[in-house]
Formats: sequence, C-alpha cells, structure tokens
Amino acid sequence: MKNKNRRNKISIVIPVFNSEKTIGSIVDELVNELEKKYILEIILVNDASEDTSENVCVNLYRKYRKVVRFYSLAKNAGEHNAVMAGLGKAGGDYIIIMDDDFQNPPREVNRLVKKAIDHEYDVVYTYSDKSGRSLFRKLGSIFTNSITGIIMKKPSGLYLSSFKCMSHFTVKEIIKYELPFPYIDGLILRTTGKVGILKVEEHERRTGKSGYSFRKLSSLWLNMFFGFSTLPLKIVVFTGILFSIAGLITGYFLLMRITNDSVCDMTLFLIIIAVATISIIHFTMLWMLGEYLWRKQAIQNKTPQYIIRKSYDSGNTKRKKQ
Repeated sequence: MKNKNRRNKISIVIPVFNSEKTIGSIVDELVNELEKKYILEIILVNDASEDTSENVCVNLYRKYRKVVRFYSLAKNAGEHNAVMAGLGKAGGDYIIIMDDDFQNPPREVNRLVKKAIDHEYDVVYTYSDKSGRSLFRKLGSIFTNSITGIIMKKPSGLYLSSFKCMSHFTVKEIIKYELPFPYIDGLILRTTGKVGILKVEEHERRTGKSGYSFRKLSSLWLNMFFGFSTLPLKIVVFTGILFSIAGLITGYFLLMRITNDSVCDMTLFLIIIAVATISIIHFTMLWMLGEYLWRKQAIQNKTPQYIIRKSYDSGNTKRKKQ
C-alpha cells in the first residue's frame, strides 16, 4: 500500500529549443508553485538551441542546484528524442512533460498530478478550448490526432497533447524503446489503457514562434506511420490490387475501341492518364520501400536517439533502463 503521508516525487521534463526568453520564468514559477508540495526535480534538455538557451539553463541549474538538472544534446534531435533523453533521467513517481513556451501555466501541474493520483491513471492528457497555436500547428494537430485514431486505435475524444502526466510505470516501459525514431504518444498508447483527460488553461505564446516546421511535423508523421503500424504497406498492397483490376478492365475496353489499327483521341487520352497514374503509384511504392529500408539501416547502424554532450547533475538518482 502507498504511504499517503509521503510526499510524491515529481519530475518535470522540458525540451528546450530557442527559449532563452521564457525558460527562466517557467522554472522560477514551477519551483515557487511546487517545491513545498512535492519532492521536485526539473529536467531541462537543450535540443541544440541556436540562441543563448544553454547559458540560461546552466544559470538555472546553478540557481536551483537541488531541483534542476540540465542536459545539452550534441545536435538537434527533435522534440520527441529530446523528451526521451529527459525521461531516461527522470526518477519521479509521476513525470510531467511540458513545453518551453509558457502556453501551459505551471500552476496547472498541480491539477494534472492530482488527477493522475486520485484516479490512478497511468497517463493524463490535457486539452483546452483556447489555443494560441498557429493555424498550421492546429491543422497539423488535427491531422496527427485523426491518423493516430486510425493507426493506433486512439480512444475517441482523446487529444494527444504535449502537456501530460505519466506514472513511473509508464515511463519505465517507454524508455525501453531504444530505436532512433520515437513517437511518445505511440509508445504510451501501446503501453497502457489507463488514460485520463483534463481540461486546462492555455495561454498565448509569450514570444517567438513554434519550433515545429513542416519538415519536423513530416518527420513526426513518418515516425508514426512507419514505426507503429503496417497500415502503409497494407494500403500499398490494396491500391496495387485495385489498380491492377482497373488496368485490366481499362485494357479490355481499349481493345474493343481499336479499329483498323487506329485509336481515337479519347483512347489515347485514357492511355496517357493510365500510364501517368500507374507511374505515380510505382514511385509511391518505391518511396515507401526506401523509407522502410532507410529506417532498417539506421537501426542496424545503431543510430542513437540522442547524444548528450554536457550534463549538469548534482547527483540525483537516475532511472536506469530495465
């Protein structure tokens, strides 16, 4: 049985990218809000920021040496890889992932942890009515959530937010994944079904812009498509069969229209369309096979999820992969 009088230890993992103007205030508020209530650790992971975020994080470590731990990656690995680096260092009973842009107020962490404890959820996702994200990010989130529902059978109504709380058990299972293409929500959904949701307050971004470009969102989608489902291969096979049948039917009718070794203009047009369509299908198939082969090669070459160049750690207990 759990000791109800024992203070829970919580770890807050924040991937940091070009957030020199916000990360200091976030950490200050988190410490003021949570340090007296929980055994607190804040894990900052600098994903090769292009501004002075690293210097700011080092100063935060020196300011809150008993609370803050800081790790700087050798190269930009992407948000999910940076989060995996933080999760591998987290030792809390509950682990919260939050962004570095102040859209999620630190005071909401209390409610998030309480929801997980009271209902014994392995994961609690958040959602809000108001979002300060750009139209591009909103459309990207809608697409990601829709596709995840199809590929991973995500529960209806569950919004896969980046601001979430996970139990020690869930994180212990997630960090067993050592391949170079992590998708955090995919790892969560394949680990547990004890998932809750919580409505939270969300603010406008205080400064700067989202680090998610179309290229990074595309990379995330590809990780989801190729790393957690065989659906793309099934679609290709089904499409190939469908077009093969369509090609046979079209060929039959084209033969019926050939007279005196001449072909009417409409027949030529149909032939051109058919050839162009089949070529597109072939190129798509080749691209998908190439994507699978490239990922297989990366795995065989033991490409790391991330490489930590610098560590600022006062010796807090690290969670080991099991």
